[in-house]
Amino acid sequence: MLSFLPPYMLAFSCIVLAVLITLICAVPVYILALSKFFIRFTAWQQKCALYLMITVKAWIWGILRSVDLTQKIFWNVTELPELHTNEWYFVNSNHQSWTDIIVLLKIFADKIPFPKFFLKQELFWIPILGTAWWALDYPFMKRYSKNYLKKHPEKRGLDVETTRKACERFQHTPVSILNFAEGTRFTPTKHAMQHSPYRHLLRPKAGGFAFTLNAMNGRINNLIDVTIVYPEGPIRFWNFLCGRVSHIVVRVKKYVIPNDLLSGDYRNDPAYRERLQAWLSDLWVRKDAMIDEILSNATQRILSRSL
Repeated sequence: MLSFLPPYMLAFSCIVLAVLITLICAVPVYILALSKFFIRFTAWQQKCALYLMITVKAWIWGILRSVDLTQKIFWNVTELPELHTNEWYFVNSNHQSWTDIIVLLKIFADKIPFPKFFLKQELFWIPILGTAWWALDYPFMKRYSKNYLKKHPEKRGLDVETTRKACERFQHTPVSILNFAEGTRFTPTKHAMQHSPYRHLLRPKAGGFAFTLNAMNGRINNLIDVTIVYPEGPIRFWNFLCGRVSHIVVRVKKYVIPNDLLSGDYRNDPAYRERLQAWLSDLWVRKDAMIDEILSNATQRILSRSL
């Protein structure tokens, strides 16, 4: 363990280890990505995808080991529900920091299919990672502002089409589709701007959830809901790297998605849209209450220690 190091040295060590692991894994990733691009035979494409997944799992394993080596964290995780690597899942989590990704990878490593998530198109140009995401069929989404869509209405609906095409590739091999329903990281400023009715969460966005369910044609009927809490207060990824996060609480619940929500026209069917939003809002109410309880218990423990 390197947790005895001063904070900045700890962060530097964690970054160096992660970069070295990434560079080592980059060589086979680039070779496989190029062969996938130039050799279009179906049999090779399937083998290439398998080899890429093995390489990426090794990369993730290395990243997680570097975190274990440099961070001394008490993990408070509930017993996980019954999960399998040969089933399709929609994974939903609250979102506060880049650290959330590390938490999710650690909790679900080898317990569910490797997670896929929708990425902003600009992320394709990140060295090494962008190529790996493309080779692994991660869908890249181009986001348009409301003002842009007013001037270019023909661009409306492209996000739905991108979701549909991406999910076509996910229908034949079990996959976990990861989504942060809040759409962005929680901050007090965003919370105030939204007039969110929840104490610890932003308003959930149901559109991406609905489009994915429809595109998967009933393959996904289980939602894994993850609640991540940092009892020591708001978290920044840099503080995490510096070893200033010593306690992480994770609660995981699995829900069967009601049959009447598995398909429907979210944009043009008000009744379907209302049902889906109501179901997600109810889940958010319970999630908010759970966070409140976890933080309240953490505060009580801190106060008891100080007495």
